[in-house]
Amino acid sequence: MVEPWTRERRLEHTRTLLLDAAEEVFAEKGFIPATLDDIAKAAGYSKGAIYKYFATKEDLFLAASDRYWRRYFDNFAEVMSSADHVGARELESIAERWRQLSRDRGAEHAALGVEFNLYLLRNPDARKRVAAKRSEVVKQLATYIVEGIDRLGATLLIPATTFAHIIIATTDAVEMSSHLDDIDLYLPMVEMYVSAVKMP
Repeated sequence: MVEPWTRERRLEHTRTLLLDAAEEVFAEKGFIPATLDDIAKAAGYSKGAIYKYFATKEDLFLAASDRYWRRYFDNFAEVMSSADHVGARELESIAERWRQLSRDRGAEHAALGVEFNLYLLRNPDARKRVAAKRSEVVKQLATYIVEGIDRLGATLLIPATTFAHIIIATTDAVEMSSHLDDIDLYLPMVEMYVSAVKMP
């Protein structure tokens, strides 16, 4: 039986299409040159549709970024949930997932994250507008980290929020360097992350 298209389902579908278009247009044009008109056109909607969901271009970008982080960590959940320890095989599996996500996503997405951070550094008003959303992403990631550490019966040697900040700060750099310099930094970085975890 086909599920009926309720109002909530239609709204969520529209939001998803807008986020898909935003990811595509931002990656193609860059954050600053991309316009809400470009994104609306790519999604098949008017610019007014965007404003029903997102107050600013920064809000739209952060929503797309938040969705990316959720997908990113959901991909690792499968590896981690079945592990009762983290050994060489598990680390390689995590690195391989990350490597594949990076290839699927494309280096321009990592560059886009750096570009957005530069935009925020140069625009204090925009930085203030999005500070709460950026903090929310860190908080959600920290919660995810704590749940994973607890599931393993391990101990995190640094605060979860600090660990979340480190992951967010380094991910785009690892992806860009791996592409630009043709070097595989995924496994070494995973090993560095795990050095902050004391296993049982």
